[in-house]
Amino acid sequence: MKLQLTRPIAVIDLETTGINIGSDRIIEIAIIKISPDGTRQVKRKLLNPQMPIPKASSDVHGITDEMVKDAPTFKQAANEIKQFIDNCDLAGYNSNRFDVPMLVEEFLRIGMEISIDGKRLVDVQRIFHMMEQRTLSAAYKFYCQKTLEGAHSAEVDATATWEVLEAQIERYPQLGNTIESIVKATGEEDLVDFARRFIRENGVEVFNFGKHKGKPVAQVLKEEPQYYDWMMKGDFPMHTKQKLSEIFNRTMLIKKV
Repeated sequence: MKLQLTRPIAVIDLETTGINIGSDRIIEIAIIKISPDGTRQVKRKLLNPQMPIPKASSDVHGITDEMVKDAPTFKQAANEIKQFIDNCDLAGYNSNRFDVPMLVEEFLRIGMEISIDGKRLVDVQRIFHMMEQRTLSAAYKFYCQKTLEGAHSAEVDATATWEVLEAQIERYPQLGNTIESIVKATGEEDLVDFARRFIRENGVEVFNFGKHKGKPVAQVLKEEPQYYDWMMKGDFPMHTKQKLSEIFNRTMLIKKV
């Protein structure tokens, strides 16, 4: 069974200075864009993170300060990246918890408007963990019967991720062969914010942490509006704050009416 696409899907892999979405930066991005007719386009860029790359990170992906010192910054490359993924669904390996949140954070950090509303997000790792519980290299070996050479090169990892997804569609008919069916099967269709500070229960956004865990966000903001100020001033990812503001503005508008 072959994956049927109704619009392009962009398979994204990032290499970064670290794993903190709020403070680390992208140093390499690779995007494999697959169109409904099967054609592929590849975009790969090294980026200057404007901060030192820790040795522990360089030991993983092999990218050093010297290699990116003359590379464009994310701000300089942002418009090109945004145009490339425009009107695309997004996929990756652990992408819903890391790659996509990190990418969105970088856009928000430079003040560029970026929205994932309407984009369907396919996390190949989630499918893999649901079915087999393995890493990307093991997934590639398991599904594609090949050894992943050059792991932690963004383009190699992104390409391998796409091959694994294609193999998963063949192996698990219960996933269906459309992006809609995959997203529904993996339970990612009701994403609120990438940090999972909010989740959606029965169509309602609720807090997923702290003293208000399990309570509707709108209800808390009505009863305790200072909680909004506390979160906006706190050390939360910008995407979480963006979603909080959307709920807050919607709640205040209803309250006025």
